[in-house]
Amino acid sequence: MVGGDLCSVLKRKQKKINPSFMNSRFTLFTLLFCLSAFAAAQETIVIDDESLVANEDYTWESENTYILNGLVFLEPGATLTIEAGTVIKAYSDSDITTGDNASALIVARGAQIFANGTADAPIIFTSNLDDLEDPMDLTNPDGSVRKGLWGGVIILGAAPIAFSAATNNIEGIVASDTRSNYGGTDPEDNSGVLTYVSIRHGGFALDGDNEINGLTLGGVGSGTTIDYVEVFANLDDGIEWFGGTVRVDHAAVSYCSDDGMDYDTGWRGGGQYWFVLQAPNEVLGTGRAGEHDGAVPDGQSPFSQPTIYNATYIGIGNGETTDAGENSEDDPPFAILLRDNAGGYYYNSIFTDYNGAAIAIEQRSDNTPDSYDRLIAGDLAFRNNIFYNFEAGTEASDLFVAIDDATEIIEGAATDTVAARFLAAGNQIINPNLNSEGEDRDDNGGNIDPRPSPFGFAATGAPAAIAGYDTVAYYGAFAPGNGMDSMSWLTGWTALDEMMIVISDFTNGVGQVVENGFLLDAPVPNPASQMTRIGFELPSAARVTLTVMDIYGRPVSRSVAEYTAGPQSETIDVSRLASGTYFVILDVPGSRLVQRMAVTR
Repeated sequence: MVGGDLCSVLKRKQKKINPSFMNSRFTLFTLLFCLSAFAAAQETIVIDDESLVANEDYTWESENTYILNGLVFLEPGATLTIEAGTVIKAYSDSDITTGDNASALIVARGAQIFANGTADAPIIFTSNLDDLEDPMDLTNPDGSVRKGLWGGVIILGAAPIAFSAATNNIEGIVASDTRSNYGGTDPEDNSGVLTYVSIRHGGFALDGDNEINGLTLGGVGSGTTIDYVEVFANLDDGIEWFGGTVRVDHAAVSYCSDDGMDYDTGWRGGGQYWFVLQAPNEVLGTGRAGEHDGAVPDGQSPFSQPTIYNATYIGIGNGETTDAGENSEDDPPFAILLRDNAGGYYYNSIFTDYNGAAIAIEQRSDNTPDSYDRLIAGDLAFRNNIFYNFEAGTEASDLFVAIDDATEIIEGAATDTVAARFLAAGNQIINPNLNSEGEDRDDNGGNIDPRPSPFGFAATGAPAAIAGYDTVAYYGAFAPGNGMDSMSWLTGWTALDEMMIVISDFTNGVGQVVENGFLLDAPVPNPASQMTRIGFELPSAARVTLTVMDIYGRPVSRSVAEYTAGPQSETIDVSRLASGTYFVILDVPGSRLVQRMAVTR
């Protein structure tokens, strides 16, 4: 019963087609039959605010698709378990029937969410307009990605915050709803687990400029586990912390219209392996890689002071500007802005390809506590980081600056002091030698490879980490490499990987597939728009079938020929194919090798 067995596999994989299943017994009929049967077995379940009540336990199953209809609160005492591979979509503004202006999931203080995805079966939050079988469906004709189609995910806890009161109302939600309160006295508060969770195309504004972040963490405690989380194409900030003590590891934020990593109100957690990627030529604007604030009001205790290791932040490009946002000509472009008495520490990280200065530290003239005070006191420091390719220049006083409360650079003693402190802390202005620099995006179909070259400066020599953090020899978020042996932790579960915005290797795409002595390289270029080239190697003379198949299992081209032993290559014309994901399949006696290919227009 090949068809029955395969249908079971497809069900477990949540509609993801694994090319390894396409063996000699695999037929297009079987694939289409199973997809039809699986689709019929699925349910679409609409969740509104009345669907979840306090003190109840809920499970969202992977064989169903859930649609958020308006603001949905998981209320105090309730738990929500989300199975690996589950897709949660959200109605956009025009679809909402609840009266709310946006759809979002809010985990209230005292509730818990357990969203345990895997690299093979991530949990995806996205818009109901998103066809997950077509990674390019929410891409605009100008190449930008659609944003603001729904709200986002908000988690609220009872950990301490730096606010004038012990609790506060989370931004993005109306203050009159007490379920939106966060903060308290328990630094170890536990709001649950998020692992391998991808949050896409959010940031809808409830009213005016009151947008929702991709992932909002308000007063979330250290008992909470957040690891492998992505925010992609959000109209507001990617991830924002409001106080609390939670740690977030393996965090990727990309193509957002506001800041990537934003912390405020006394966040005292930390994280390791962070990646921020800004979209070039973004018509909706971009923010900063990080906007870091301390407290409300500025002198409130405890001010923000997280510890961050191994970040890689890549900007819009040296010399680039946007029409709006903090990287426009009207708003000073800094990679990181620290103000309002913010402290914190960055270690062993890479900052590159920004259209302004690197780090701006606020020094106020009205004796209000500020981040410059934190720098002098040792509560704020950047140590052993790499800075490269900034439009502001190549000198320390160009890159590390003091600013006033109007974000204007302060020339003279304050900036000189900031620059001297950065140089004394082991920071270097040098090329990290990534496999692909941000400025190479135009030559690589818009894609980048942010891993350090194995022979580059950032591949070795990073100082040891403090207790509680991994000690790795490399700088930045990714291990060095240029092949499948060192694929990044983004592979397999992120929108960045699906859209091939970030790929593992520019020579061979996802590297070489090897089986029984046969080798198949990924297409080059990939994504392709006109022609792409396939390289393969045979251990002996063989009859080879090359097939290009779409994501539904339909062959769109096929060639059969006899080849001699050794390296071979063929050119494939993709100019008539629609944008989307395809599979290149090499059939030889006893083996089938598969590579993924993207076509863009």
